[in-house]
Amino acid sequence: MTVDEIQTDSAAVRFFTSRLAFETDPSDLFAQMRGDGTDKVIVVDSRAQEAWDMGHVAGAVHLPRPEIAARHDVVLDRDALVVVYCWGPGCNGGVKAALELARLGYRVKEMIGGFEYWAREGYPVETAAGVSRRSPDPLTAPVAGITCAC
Repeated sequence: MTVDEIQTDSAAVRFFTSRLAFETDPSDLFAQMRGDGTDKVIVVDSRAQEAWDMGHVAGAVHLPRPEIAARHDVVLDRDALVVVYCWGPGCNGGVKAALELARLGYRVKEMIGGFEYWAREGYPVETAAGVSRRSPDPLTAPVAGITCAC
């Protein structure tokens, strides 16, 4: 099969369409959170209390994975898109939490890169001390007006 044939193969199209339907990244999530509000989004941090206390996506809801079954209906809105994250790309806790929420009937996506890339790309991080933003890491995010155009 040639490269051109692979690009137009329906299996490849379905695969990448599926990924985009169930994954988002920090940049797209930040834009959606700042959007016009037509699609309500709830961001869920699925990490333990100690990790949450170290910092989390500003405005996120804390719902550790072991508590999802007991608390989901108290902290989530079934009409909203739920975006789940955990630590970073080396952790599948966000995938596990997203799967659990999908089984409960929520419309859910995983934020790829997790909290690590959210913070490294310079998006708002909240702690008990307030909300702050660090300078973007040039290896993970565009700086000085440069864009990846993705």
